[in-house]
Amino acid sequence: MASVVGRRRGGLVRDLFVASRPLSWINTAFPFAAAYLLTTREVDAAFVIGTLFFLIPYNLAMYGINDVFDYASDARNPRKGGVEGALLAPARHRAILVAAVGFAVPFVVALVLLGGPVSWLVLAVSLFAVAAYSVPGLRFKEVPFLDSATSSTHFVSPAVYGLALAGASVTPQLAALLAAFFAWGVASHAFGAVQDVVPDREGGIASIATVLGARRTVRFAIAMWLVAGGLMLLTDRPGPVAAVLVLPYVITAWPYRNVSDADSGDANAGWRRFLGINYAVGFIVTLLLIGYAALTA
Repeated sequence: MASVVGRRRGGLVRDLFVASRPLSWINTAFPFAAAYLLTTREVDAAFVIGTLFFLIPYNLAMYGINDVFDYASDARNPRKGGVEGALLAPARHRAILVAAVGFAVPFVVALVLLGGPVSWLVLAVSLFAVAAYSVPGLRFKEVPFLDSATSSTHFVSPAVYGLALAGASVTPQLAALLAAFFAWGVASHAFGAVQDVVPDREGGIASIATVLGARRTVRFAIAMWLVAGGLMLLTDRPGPVAAVLVLPYVITAWPYRNVSDADSGDANAGWRRFLGINYAVGFIVTLLLIGYAALTA
């Protein structure tokens, strides 16, 4: 009996791990950590708690909730069941939702106690976006264009929250930086949606890609990445150097600019390259941030 319970617990832990999308942990923790640290220049309780929250609990909430409420459509999607999305057995759904909320609450309480009204508002928007993307009754993921905007909010809001928690002053250059990040997020979601045009339509799910069609969605994503690059030219140095970092994304999406809806699944190869590009670009961004810290020390 004990061994059976142990296997069940082990299986749940494994499912929680997969549902949290380990490959994406850094995508939300890094923006918070960088924004907070570059503003305060110190490692304190807020930095540690916030980084840990956006590293795992935030991702478990975001992706775990999504996997539960998207199960019916994900079951028909051949790319689900691995690093691109967990396919969780219905018997696990309740436990996943309880864990997603339960793991997040202590961190949220601590961050609220450490912050003030502005940071509370930003955190509330961030958490609302996490839930609104997937939960029944809201399902922003099924509202074309709002789906991409909400997805981008998932990744930009940790940075905005880090700035708010640290008491940063908003300058035109900082606003341009955040706008560039948001445009990048919109482009990334839109391109990722292309590969799911067929299964989404079969499942009756609307998205930016099912409305625009695969070809126009890829072109929209390319345009938004170029907008992001243009906005980076308006930031403080060495920010303008980062404008060229949109080019690997544009180059990756370019071969699919004429892809048909029927062949939209071919864009999955580009999406997999996109996941790898994120790590390479993230490394370069880290070096640029270190350079910025040195210049402003």
